[in-house]
Amino acid sequence: MTQPDPRSALIPDQSARINVATYSTYPEAQRAVDYLSDEKFPVERTAIIGEGLKTIEQVTGRLDWGRAAGLGFGQGLFIGLFVGLIFNLLGLGGGNLLFSVAYGMVLGAIFGLVWGLVGYALSGGRRDFTSIGGMRADHYVIVADAEVAEKARALLANLPTR
Repeated sequence: MTQPDPRSALIPDQSARINVATYSTYPEAQRAVDYLSDEKFPVERTAIIGEGLKTIEQVTGRLDWGRAAGLGFGQGLFIGLFVGLIFNLLGLGGGNLLFSVAYGMVLGAIFGLVWGLVGYALSGGRRDFTSIGGMRADHYVIVADAEVAEKARALLANLPTR
């Protein structure tokens, strides 16, 4: 049995709230709530709701042995850089920053390359592409508690255009 998300208790039921404005982009809705905040409106009584959500996965390229090795190498290189810097900050690098960073990058790159190849081999060709994903909404609705909805509408009527 799955546990409910504890954050869901922090989000009030939206069905009792009233639509005060609709925007085509999230930055526009965010700007409107920021304006309400600037006008000393109780913004904690509002919410921005994205409606018409779509999950989008943009395919960015083909994945083969060379690309898997290259991606693993690059990721390992940057993780190694980070680890080398942390080791040096903690005094575990023998006082030589260049040595700590270079050693971390070399080890990170080797482990990353191996990890990328092993991961690709274990996938068995089921996902031979790379992609980035995200969500988009058709529009964004600002809703407010019924007691303050009219005040929010009145304030947003005076929202300056850019």
